Amino acid sequence: MKHFTKSKKNLFEEFETSSNGLIEEEVVKRRKKYGENKFVEKEKDGLIKIFFNQFKDSLVIILLIAAIISFFSGNKESALVIVLVLILNSILGAYQTIKAQKSLDSLKKMSSPKCKVIRDREQLEVDSTELVPGDIVIVEAGDIVPADGRIIENFSLLVNENSLTGESNSIEKTDEVLEYEDLALGDQVNMVFSGSLVNYGRAKILVTETGMSTQLGKIATLLDQTEENITPLQKSLDIFGKRLTLGIVVLCILIFGIYVYHGNTILDSLLLAVALAVAAIPESLNPIITIVLSMETEKLSKENAIVKELKSIEALGSISVICSDKTGTLTQNKMTVKKIFINGKLDNEYSLDKNKKIDKLLLDSFILCTDATDTIGDPTETALIHLTQKYDMSFRDERKDSKRISEIPFDSVRKLMTVLYETKNGKHIIFTKGAFDSLVTRFKYYLDENGNVQNVNEEFIKKIEKVNNELAEEGLRVLTFAYKYIDGEKELSNEDENDYIFHALVGMIDPPREESKLAVQECIRGGIKPVMITGDHKITARTIAKNIGIFKDGDIALEGVELEKMTDEELEKNVANISVYARVSPEHKIRIVNAWQKLGKIVAMTGDGVNDAPALKKANIGIAMGITGTEVSKNAASMILADDNFSTIVKAIITGRNVYRNIKNAIGFLLSGNTAAILAVLYSSLANLPVIFSAVQLLFINLLTDSLPSIAVGVEPKNEDILDEKPRDPNEAILTKRFSSKLLIEGFLIAVFIIIAFYIGLKDSALKGSTMAFATLCLARLFHGIDYRGQRNVFAIGFFKNKFSLIAFALGFILLNAVLLCPPIYNMFGITKLETANFVQIYVLSLIPTVLIQIYKAIKYR
Repeated sequence: MKHFTKSKKNLFEEFETSSNGLIEEEVVKRRKKYGENKFVEKEKDGLIKIFFNQFKDSLVIILLIAAIISFFSGNKESALVIVLVLILNSILGAYQTIKAQKSLDSLKKMSSPKCKVIRDREQLEVDSTELVPGDIVIVEAGDIVPADGRIIENFSLLVNENSLTGESNSIEKTDEVLEYEDLALGDQVNMVFSGSLVNYGRAKILVTETGMSTQLGKIATLLDQTEENITPLQKSLDIFGKRLTLGIVVLCILIFGIYVYHGNTILDSLLLAVALAVAAIPESLNPIITIVLSMETEKLSKENAIVKELKSIEALGSISVICSDKTGTLTQNKMTVKKIFINGKLDNEYSLDKNKKIDKLLLDSFILCTDATDTIGDPTETALIHLTQKYDMSFRDERKDSKRISEIPFDSVRKLMTVLYETKNGKHIIFTKGAFDSLVTRFKYYLDENGNVQNVNEEFIKKIEKVNNELAEEGLRVLTFAYKYIDGEKELSNEDENDYIFHALVGMIDPPREESKLAVQECIRGGIKPVMITGDHKITARTIAKNIGIFKDGDIALEGVELEKMTDEELEKNVANISVYARVSPEHKIRIVNAWQKLGKIVAMTGDGVNDAPALKKANIGIAMGITGTEVSKNAASMILADDNFSTIVKAIITGRNVYRNIKNAIGFLLSGNTAAILAVLYSSLANLPVIFSAVQLLFINLLTDSLPSIAVGVEPKNEDILDEKPRDPNEAILTKRFSSKLLIEGFLIAVFIIIAFYIGLKDSALKGSTMAFATLCLARLFHGIDYRGQRNVFAIGFFKNKFSLIAFALGFILLNAVLLCPPIYNMFGITKLETANFVQIYVLSLIPTVLIQIYKAIKYR
């Protein structure tokens, strides 16, 4: 028999479980037996394969062939050094690749989905990978089904199984036993399948299959993504790199021809030209970008911003508008009941009398018309549970004594939640809670101060509207409660949400986060427009927005109904002045994003509900809530806030700006240094001077200065002045005319002092000239890393702020001097012994370009 044809009792027996869930010891046993609830990933390339992949570059292959020819032609030492340096380069490249791979893997683990499971009578939240067959899982609107399972309790569950069946419509589920065994997946309506989306309702599921045994697991090989997407910046640099490579290769062919023309051997000229190409082409750009992005992504995760894709880090620096939810993001998400209006009186939360029938009924509705516990669930509902505990009520006992017959779950359109219960005395009562605007037209009766039922009239409606507005003006979120008795059991429908008895207005406070005000100020300072979006009343939203600095004099607060009356053109015209949107639906969020994007703005949008997914995808950066967010919203988002905190978004934007600046600086460092080497070689060849650098020297320079120093520049810590800049235009090319001119000037400046060092050495011999030029280029590039630590001079930035930069410089300096002071390897590197005076000359000449650049910065940015 198949699971969908078995009774609940038979399933519990088969899986040796119950509605109370498995005990922890049993979970551990089953995890050992069944493994983790995840798909087996395709095996990644091993260390050896990654290492040999570094030799696939055509220039490296040419160099290896030339080195082998050189070896058999008698120049064994140089050939061996070339091979050794290439091996060291490959080891470094493999390290960079593995580090980037590990960082990306850690990102996947960080964004691992959670699920609600019942174990040993307690409801817990665990990683979905921890599920085992026999677990009892609770799914509700917004969840992604974590495993295959049989529905054992159903409350209006609608599931989209498009990922499996291709059917776009949601399927209405049931917990009834199905008679026929031969049913297609789409017809197994009492089953749910891993990867499906819960669009509505909720249900309890008995897990039947996990991991590769699920329906989705069986076709997992078809879904395996073998390639990681590269970021837009990497794409643009790939295009630039190909053009640069072509230019350098043409230049190296020219230099090869000149050297052959001047009488050098073809083999030596080829070695030099190819080595120059290898040294001058910044092949380490993409690995450096990946490493920098990955390292910053890991740092962000420690600051509670989990970025799912590296390309999102780039986009963060361009954000010009943040559309943020209020609750939990700008506020603390610690709801507390402050005021209650019941029986015509407004009083504090302690004014209820449990011995009064109507007050006790309200406390009952706090427990029964919610799904939360005192620790798990929606903060609004949790606050209601906490209040009942102050009246010595147990939510577990109350729910045990009453039977929930039917429910209509809360959704963003109705803004209501309705439940039907059979009480312990046999009566049937419907409780409803929700937004005042959604319930006010559904009242037929109310209770006067004496507890007598009266017909609702205009005077009463005006009275409760006034109370609602007063509570909203105090910044309170107002929840409205209603109830009615019916005869017998029934399946609830929208038609039942009418003819209510007005019960109470409950004012709840969710204080603004202390850090929100500062974060908003930082946004405004950085040229970013903060916008509040909330389902709360407009007055409540505007009050809180004023308190934290989002709403200014002259700004507009707009309600969803007002937004619906506006055309897209009208919204686009006014959107820059609208700071607060209240009572909006997820569909409104898409219009807001569209309006800003038509103005050329880069928009970040937060969301937590299942219906927020389209807006999160539409935004340039979709941001889901890690605590309150549904799995669907997290799936659609580019970034997840682990702490649901607005200030974390601002931190991420600062990081995004800093990352782009650092990557640009790393590119500048590499290209300006490479330009210096090319200009020096070009000058010496055109001037018919002796060979300025040997092939080995060029490869050593590449190893010494293209790896650690460039990464050190890429991980420069954040500077506060970055918020004084306006958001970056994402369409701006990284190599602008101004930036390219800067590279050429700096490269020319360094080349001048290299050539001066060369001429000083030439007075003694060509070998000494080459040695001094080689040492000056190495040291000048190490010093030049200091120039690219930031816009301002190094002392204004903080000389010791980037410890990695100091370490990279120290290692490079030690390695260079080890080569210059070790006679046994002179022949390998084509160098000779230098006098003390020569060392002084090298240090001075290599330092002058950095001193000049630092003086220029000090004057320009004083």
